[in-house]
Amino acid sequence: MRNEAPDISTQVVVFRADASLEIGTGHIMRCLTLAEALRKQGAECHFLCREHAGHLIDAIEARGFNAHRLLDESLYRTSAPTRDLQPDHAHWLGTSWESDAEACGPLIVQLAPDWLVVDHYALDARWEAAVLPEQTRLLVIDDLADRAHCAHLLLDQNLGREAEDYIGLVPAECRVLAGPQFALLRPEFAERRESSLARRHRHPAVKRLLISLGGVDKDNSTGQVLDALNACDLPNDLEITVVMGATAPWLEEVKTRAVELPWSTEVVVNVSDMARRMAEADLAIGAAGSTTWERCCLGLPTLMLVLAENQQHIAQSLHNAGAALTLGSIDSSAWKPQLQEYIAKSVFESAYRQTLTCDAANVTNGTGVSTLVGLMLEGER
Repeated sequence: MRNEAPDISTQVVVFRADASLEIGTGHIMRCLTLAEALRKQGAECHFLCREHAGHLIDAIEARGFNAHRLLDESLYRTSAPTRDLQPDHAHWLGTSWESDAEACGPLIVQLAPDWLVVDHYALDARWEAAVLPEQTRLLVIDDLADRAHCAHLLLDQNLGREAEDYIGLVPAECRVLAGPQFALLRPEFAERRESSLARRHRHPAVKRLLISLGGVDKDNSTGQVLDALNACDLPNDLEITVVMGATAPWLEEVKTRAVELPWSTEVVVNVSDMARRMAEADLAIGAAGSTTWERCCLGLPTLMLVLAENQQHIAQSLHNAGAALTLGSIDSSAWKPQLQEYIAKSVFESAYRQTLTCDAANVTNGTGVSTLVGLMLEGER
């Protein structure tokens, strides 16, 4: 390991992360947030991404980053993708970890990064040890605390997470940043925080409902929510905004359903002003994924749906803290009547909504990315 702080102007950072119809977009989006902050400080950032269906490689390149494409081996594979069943999300990789390491290793050596950033539930210490050059430091971004890592620095931004949860999973010298105070949010969320909270403290009526259930929403949870709203008591003048990703397979159907609703409803795709939309919304229905921390930063009262098993812990922790209301799993039959109950309380009881705002805002102030960049570029040891 190097003992002197690197020259910021020469920093090279390589990211290994994927998006797909199953993985979703959150891992890539938070890595992009970090990459943009690093670039502002003079770092050169590269992404290594597999070309799964629903990948975001074009979006990465559109933001001016170098993206190195890894073949989607599932298109040609006839045998099992992994040699074992570990970690639990191993199938997300679309190939064995050994094959992925063989593809990524030479690229990483060639790029000679100061930092390798890994944000992938399918990768663990075996892959990391196979590809990590001796002089490169490793940052792991994780949410699960379910597998070993060779990390020098590990970030888990989830509520209720403690550094002790990674004892035995990372080297003793690894620094663990745990909790949503380290959440990787774009700077515009922190910038809008004060005005957003001030507006909510004036107890405005609910006029705008924001629905955002992930960039992919492969199972059409958004369509199910729109259908369920028909049974809810909502103001006649309510304005609904539905945010989706361009790769969402049910996008056109959602647009059709939106037109049929009795409230003014727009469907927007790949928005670049999410902070503004959240700050101006009075209530949200959202997934318990990475946008959770954006909503908390702005104090946006939220009804959360669990769209994947790995979101269950986040949803329950926020519900227990009073920072959001969980509707439970989209696969359960209970969430629709729960939606009606919570909608009624959130829309027509301003004091109840105010409590949600205060508790949500206490979760994170949105400055986690600047803290992380400081540690990376200052040569923290």
